[in-house]
Amino acid sequence: MVLSFKNIVRIQLLALLFCFYSCSDGTRKENQISNKKLNVLLIVADDLNCDIGAYGNMLVKTPNIDRLASRGVVFENAHCQYPWCGPSRASLMTGLYTDQTKITANNMNLRNSVPDVISLGQRFRQQGYQSVRIGKIFHYDNPSAIGTSGNDDIYSWDQTVNPYGRDKLEEYKINTLKPRKYGGTLSWLAADGEDNEQTDGIAASEAIKKLDYFVGTDIPFFLAVGFFRPHTPFVAPKKYFHHYEREKIEIPKISDDYLSTLPVPAAKSISSRKIQLNLQKELAQEIKEAYYATISFVDAQVGRILDHLEYNGLDKNTIIVFTSDHGYHLGEHGHWQKQTLFEKATRVPLIISVPRLENQGASSVSPVELIDLYPTLMDLTNIKTPQHVVGKSLKPIIKNVNSSVRQSALTRLRNGYSIKTKRYRLTKWGSNGELGYELYDHKNDKKELINLFGNKDYSVVEDSLILLIEQRISEASIKPEGLGRQFENAQSMHKAKNITFGDIHDTNGEILQFKAK
Repeated sequence: MVLSFKNIVRIQLLALLFCFYSCSDGTRKENQISNKKLNVLLIVADDLNCDIGAYGNMLVKTPNIDRLASRGVVFENAHCQYPWCGPSRASLMTGLYTDQTKITANNMNLRNSVPDVISLGQRFRQQGYQSVRIGKIFHYDNPSAIGTSGNDDIYSWDQTVNPYGRDKLEEYKINTLKPRKYGGTLSWLAADGEDNEQTDGIAASEAIKKLDYFVGTDIPFFLAVGFFRPHTPFVAPKKYFHHYEREKIEIPKISDDYLSTLPVPAAKSISSRKIQLNLQKELAQEIKEAYYATISFVDAQVGRILDHLEYNGLDKNTIIVFTSDHGYHLGEHGHWQKQTLFEKATRVPLIISVPRLENQGASSVSPVELIDLYPTLMDLTNIKTPQHVVGKSLKPIIKNVNSSVRQSALTRLRNGYSIKTKRYRLTKWGSNGELGYELYDHKNDKKELINLFGNKDYSVVEDSLILLIEQRISEASIKPEGLGRQFENAQSMHKAKNITFGDIHDTNGEILQFKAK
């Protein structure tokens, strides 16, 4: 049969239409996804160090964070700007150093010192994103302020959720080194009940609800989920404690003369909490087990959110960041908790996953800082970074993990500053170093137990690092362009006493009767 020219043309048109509507349907969907604004999911744990699988700790069970690491870039040399919740979070959310935010303590209102600053959540709001906070992003007291509104809510967020769970209702059950002291004192509990009864479990459930809402809209989102754990009190359902064999948990030991090798401010930073010094081994193992169990509990909540992101298909168009506000000591240097300038307190986990990332599972050893997150997320979402932000975009490292954007990471604690390069840490105490220095070589001393400052074999390294730290401190002290007003001497807000539900108090706030266990 001979086809006419018209029939041939009709057949060709039909074939093209068929291909357009069927064969290329998947390609068109991919193009539609790639043309949308990228969403951002920021997950921040509280007081989490790098004792997780993705950072080489095979004892701690974190399969979900490890899964995220396998599809993202792991920054192995990331550091906070101040190893304390309030100052660190203010820096993270503004892209500024503490000498610029003037936030150096907890319970300080950002707008009292830099009222015109544009926070990260605020910038996304300005660009048509729904900016949503669930749980703790800026600082508020943990656990006493759980369930209440957060700092900077009216500036940074369109929506906020303040979860409050069984851990608060049953706070009276918590074991602690000092009665009714939880947030700043080692405290722990293997809790009854299920994940979704705990504050962080409720936070994960609320995040899932928000994802369900956003999947049915064309609204881009910046969803910031802040977990309250593993911050003290270390509370998690009992099943997570079963992951660990307490008697096999190692507790670091230091020599009796160790403190004498340190400058006085460094020695004070690890010996100031007298109640937590020289814990008996069995008690220390019980507490460390609780910290690890709480990490595994947080990991499970991260997994719930990641699973739902994938279930809804939002993972194809969502940048995921996982991090913490600072590190945490678990007996290293004889110290528990934070507020030191050692690696255990300054170093944080930082994992960034980007849709269609080519080098999934790669890792970088380049020094980076938490203030780099702000410009990185601006860069990845094609939003102009505010002029005041002094962090550096990590996008070049995400594309090529062998590249670098800075020589060192800078951390401050009171009158001390510390820089970490790929190999060395130099810490300076006092305005001119008059209170002493510390130098550690991570090639030979990852635990930072041998202070090499003054060692002739390291004189060249020492001199170059002193020049570098002076430059870093000077740059971090400059008021950036575009910041607006900057006020000195902003004061911390009054810290309300924690009230454990069920305790009875007199009119002066003193406890008359403890709620019985």
